[in-house]
Amino acid sequence: MATLKKLFALFCALTFIPVIPASAEEPYRITVMSRNLYLGADVGVALEKIPNLPAAAQFMWDQMKQTNFALRAPKLAREALQDRPEIIGIQEATIWYCKKDPFSDQVEVFNFLDEFVAATKQSGVGYSLATANGQEAFNPGYKIAPIPFLTKVKDAEVFQPIFNQDNAACGFTIGDALLVRDDVKQQIIQVGNSEYDATYSIVPVLMTIYRGYTWVDFKVRDSVVRVITTHLESIWDENKVPNSALQAQQLVADLKDAKMPVIVLGDFNADPRDPRTSKEPNPGEQPIVSDTCPTPGGAKCNAYSTMVEAGFENASPDASNPRYYTWGAGALLNGPDKKREKFAYKFGNQYGFTDRLDYIFTKNVYATVSSKIIGNVYPDGSGVWSCGTELCFPSDHAGVVATIELPRSAGAIDPDLPERGKSPWSALPILVTVTVVLLAVLVLRKRIWR
Repeated sequence: MATLKKLFALFCALTFIPVIPASAEEPYRITVMSRNLYLGADVGVALEKIPNLPAAAQFMWDQMKQTNFALRAPKLAREALQDRPEIIGIQEATIWYCKKDPFSDQVEVFNFLDEFVAATKQSGVGYSLATANGQEAFNPGYKIAPIPFLTKVKDAEVFQPIFNQDNAACGFTIGDALLVRDDVKQQIIQVGNSEYDATYSIVPVLMTIYRGYTWVDFKVRDSVVRVITTHLESIWDENKVPNSALQAQQLVADLKDAKMPVIVLGDFNADPRDPRTSKEPNPGEQPIVSDTCPTPGGAKCNAYSTMVEAGFENASPDASNPRYYTWGAGALLNGPDKKREKFAYKFGNQYGFTDRLDYIFTKNVYATVSSKIIGNVYPDGSGVWSCGTELCFPSDHAGVVATIELPRSAGAIDPDLPERGKSPWSALPILVTVTVVLLAVLVLRKRIWR
């Protein structure tokens, strides 16, 4: 009888215990990815060919064709499938344009972002460009326009079906974009784009590189997180503060009053060891010490340090650990860069990567739950693809993934970030170039007629 009474009492106690929904105890989490798609060609080698612009254009076009994004896109999409991030920050979202002659409209020939998005949908976990209120999370960054005669390339396979000729003038736009997983795209609240003041001129007046960032506010239950993607400048000049550091300083200034959770994704083109001393191996040709930048690290001359010293936490794997370097593939993606491979092994990276350039930074979040590097394993990694008789990386950069835990009830939204546009003079290079070309043609014709 006593046993029955005890069982009855236990039954009553269990019956009247309040049931708390499991979801009330679940953390607020978001998984994000940063991925540089690679425009497909070695810009450094192309720059060495200037002022022979046609040679530079042909070189870049040929390499871009060889690094075949149509074959890379499905591999990059399957990487996303593995972690199913809610948001992917894309760098080098490249669009290649060409035009038949000086008076024709330019035609979009290759669009890497569209191809990647299509590949994600075919993989079973689709993504789309984040949009809100008619605004797209795409910052076109910099553009080298198709310039008649000066950026002329030959490719009968591509141009005959489009232009009915073997040649065309070609150029490209490189942008940053934020993609959102299709099943949560309704959680995008607002979108914005902005430019950095610091620019870099490849050819004064004619070719200027603009950089900026794109951002979204994304709702996770009753909290809102601001997610940003950016691609800082890679080119630097001796005895000057690298543009990447100047641009990071502007980004930090834009975010200095942030109260809401913030996640920054991107290719920062800065390793914690920069600028390097003359005694250090520097196979990636990163910035070196100078009178202006006399010591490694420091927020003045290092974009990574700029973020960390401003209170942002590196939510991606340890940037000082060689295992987690993210840059080092050859320009044709067929393995590690041969000039850098031996240094990578000495540093402690077995896949040929020599520098850490890609990061996920956070501020005002609760915790970083996990993080990892993807796309850095060679030759048997999941992203590796067959490029003829060789195996190739999916990009010249590795990607970064992190799962972030957000504070609850962080629903207050900060003011919009500044919406800076390009300089009103940014169209001048095209006008000047076209004018110069047309004048040259007229002069040439006049001489021929004589």
